[in-house]
Amino acid sequence: MRLLRALLGLVFGLWVGLMGLPQGAIAASSAAIRAYDDVEATTKNFAGQQLIQAEFANAQLAGADFSGADLRGAVFNGSTLTGANLQGVDMTDGIAYLSNFAGADLSNAVLTSAMLLKSNFKGAKVDGADFSFAMLDREQVLQLCKTASGVNPVTGADTRESLGCK
Repeated sequence: MRLLRALLGLVFGLWVGLMGLPQGAIAASSAAIRAYDDVEATTKNFAGQQLIQAEFANAQLAGADFSGADLRGAVFNGSTLTGANLQGVDMTDGIAYLSNFAGADLSNAVLTSAMLLKSNFKGAKVDGADFSFAMLDREQVLQLCKTASGVNPVTGADTRESLGCK
């Protein structure tokens, strides 16, 4: 009986395929997202590039230039971005987990609704950055509030206010 059901299911599936009847939706695979796993970029120049939903896992990007890049929805997981130039990037809805942004320049960056947990921002420059609705570890917020200033030129958000500085 099971064999008969399986055979009927196969015949029905072939018939549906031949008749051109609508089938289930096909979802995009994770391969549709550009991944930069274990990147050791030689140029490290990503300035102005469209890197929407790009994934950087364990990427060694110290000193990289991302200035003006579109990083909406991008993921930095365990990546090193010490001293990186992230001026004016749009990282709305992005994720940076266990990543090192020490000494990075995030001036005028848009980081709204970004998840930035367990990441290091020691000595990062955040003048004019917008952290509205972003998730950061409290220790990092306190560190950034020591030097935060300015207003984001794109969103109009006050940096200190977006961080929740007192």
